[in-house]
Amino acid sequence: MSYFDAASAAPLHPVARQALLASLDEGWADPARLYREGRRARLLLDAAREATAEAVGCRPDELTFTSSGTRAVHTGIAGATAGRRRAGRHLIVSAVEHSSVLHSAEAFEAAGGAVTRVPVTRTGAVAVESYVDALRSDTALAALQSANHEVGTEQPVAAVAEACREAGAPLLVDAAQSLAWGAVEGPWSLLTGSAHKWGGPSGVGLLVVRKGVRFAAQGPVDERESGRAAGFENLPAIVAAAASLRAVRAEAAAEAARLRDLTARIRARVADVVPDVEVVGDPDRRLPGIVTFSCLYVDGEALLHELDRAGFSVSSGSSCTSSTLTPSHVLRAMGVLSEGNVRVSLPWGAAEEDVERFLAVLPGAVAGVRDKLGAPAPTSASAPAADAGGEALVVDALGRRCPIPVIELAKVIGDVPVGGTVRVLSDDEAARLDIPAWCEMRGQEYLGEEPADRGAVYTVRRTS
Repeated sequence: MSYFDAASAAPLHPVARQALLASLDEGWADPARLYREGRRARLLLDAAREATAEAVGCRPDELTFTSSGTRAVHTGIAGATAGRRRAGRHLIVSAVEHSSVLHSAEAFEAAGGAVTRVPVTRTGAVAVESYVDALRSDTALAALQSANHEVGTEQPVAAVAEACREAGAPLLVDAAQSLAWGAVEGPWSLLTGSAHKWGGPSGVGLLVVRKGVRFAAQGPVDERESGRAAGFENLPAIVAAAASLRAVRAEAAAEAARLRDLTARIRARVADVVPDVEVVGDPDRRLPGIVTFSCLYVDGEALLHELDRAGFSVSSGSSCTSSTLTPSHVLRAMGVLSEGNVRVSLPWGAAEEDVERFLAVLPGAVAGVRDKLGAPAPTSASAPAADAGGEALVVDALGRRCPIPVIELAKVIGDVPVGGTVRVLSDDEAARLDIPAWCEMRGQEYLGEEPADRGAVYTVRRTS
């Protein structure tokens, strides 16, 4: 089995395993106690904190270990906005942040705060000017991920951090996806990460709060972790997390170059071997191991099952995964196709032969799913027709989930003359994203949507 979902959880690094087993024997006692076993545990905890702080680029006393990356985000946003309550109740986030950031923003908004959600380009990147424009005199906090978890696009964190510093607003950086590859540059104020993203054990997150940043921890606190993470520290896991971060950093430069070559091969070859595919994300400013693409006329969940049967573990932001019937918020914000979405995120040490086998298996898997759905022939062109103005055809796709509404549109677009329109009636949220994306890919004109008794009507004009 080839595991290609390291962006969700990286396999446990061998160094992490060794450190975890060793610290189970040495680090079981309470590090807050003064007897010998407690002192030994405290030495392990302090060493782990110093090693992690060095890798992150902060002071050890600025770093708190939490129970997860999500908990670090929630604690960081809640504490920073509460600490700067006198400055204002305005929060800035990008539209493609991890759900932990967006959920924190929703909670902040529900409590009476104002939230600005900064849009992104079609590659998934924010414009620095957009953050500058969003900053206000009452901005309590801005948040921006270092790199996107679904498409791999890196964000201009250093420039945004400088703009926030000049405006007197702190910036929280969600660095979960990038910490394995290097420290985050720029004058950021808060930073979060998660050990299972870099080959450490799950259940260890980190929160960094720079000295001088106003911070008021919310909820009950105790004496542990500067009052920012209540409860007994998971010391063996923390030691393993620190050891694995140091280990992957030592290998990062060479491994990044190797994985970039492999993902560049996937990006180039997928477009050649699979018809009607859109490779998404920035082609250059991206993480080394992530490549994401979307296939027209494909059910994302069905494609993932086909690839799983072929021996590949990949993930999807598609609108038809089993956990949701709405498109990925990242793909939606980018305005790209969500149908048949596949994210390949290569783990440390991914083999070239596994990538080649994936590229050999993928075309057949996509074709099989399309055939089962009755999709039109890929890249087929409709016969030329005279321009006949306002003729229209209506497709009723109510109650039918993606990618069926787009498949039905593709089947009938050739039945109207050039200049004629097809009106697709759909109550699937994915249609709002995928019909315009289909139009861009197939050179047709998207005229917009209008409400209907059920769902919405999406109108497309045939241009060729």
